[in-house]
Amino acid sequence: MLETVEVGQLRIAYRREGDGPCLVLLHGILQDSRSWRWQIDVLRDDFTVIAWDAPGCGQSDDPPVDWRMTELADCLDAFLRALDVRKAHILGLSLGTTIALELYRRHPEVVDSLILASGYAGWVGSLSSEEVARRLESCLVQSEQDPADFVPLWIPGILTDSAPKALCDEVAAIMADFHPAGFRMMARAMADADMRDMLDDIDVQTLLLFGEEDKRAPLNIARALHQAIPTATLTTVPEVGHLLNCETPAVFNDAIKRFVHDVS
Repeated sequence: MLETVEVGQLRIAYRREGDGPCLVLLHGILQDSRSWRWQIDVLRDDFTVIAWDAPGCGQSDDPPVDWRMTELADCLDAFLRALDVRKAHILGLSLGTTIALELYRRHPEVVDSLILASGYAGWVGSLSSEEVARRLESCLVQSEQDPADFVPLWIPGILTDSAPKALCDEVAAIMADFHPAGFRMMARAMADADMRDMLDDIDVQTLLLFGEEDKRAPLNIARALHQAIPTATLTTVPEVGHLLNCETPAVFNDAIKRFVHDVS
């Protein structure tokens, strides 16, 4: 069930289910808490699962246009305090991994462990300058378009060709509910983010989860993160792309459960 809480001047929507160690789920760009349904339905048996609609996504309010990773991480920290969460395992996917890293940089006391799936050290920290510029320009143009004109272009880049049509349609429907202002803010935040200088300071256990067929966050990014984070363990999943949480949910969920139980 979707709940809301006031965080500063923003209304933040979220889903909270289950009981046990707290596991916070941070979705990617053009997503919201619905993109975690494959996890919430299973992981709630082991954990208190909290999945937010990030500011500018889903049923949450749009933040100021000049927000970047600093403000997103501070908002996440305030959101968790509003829910009386003092310590949590933080699971981010794609853009959510960069928010998770910035949360650790600014508020390490709240982070029990990090799970970075299909992730980046920010676009600047993981991609060439040419690719950062291309992605930013593409997102800004698409934010002004009808979703029917651009969402289908994303699907081959985030799901494999073997993904069932029903799954592709479900993911596309979530993406089509995007907030134009939130989309622009998040694209600019990623195009401004470089987390490389803090990676070797991470001292909580960190799980890296990447699909071997990921076109948006390919394995060279996974290997760079693995090399840079002293506490990191890298798990790769064959024959799956960027949204491995919904394309191979059983494998994804089992990896999360094993990791969190081991470090709790």
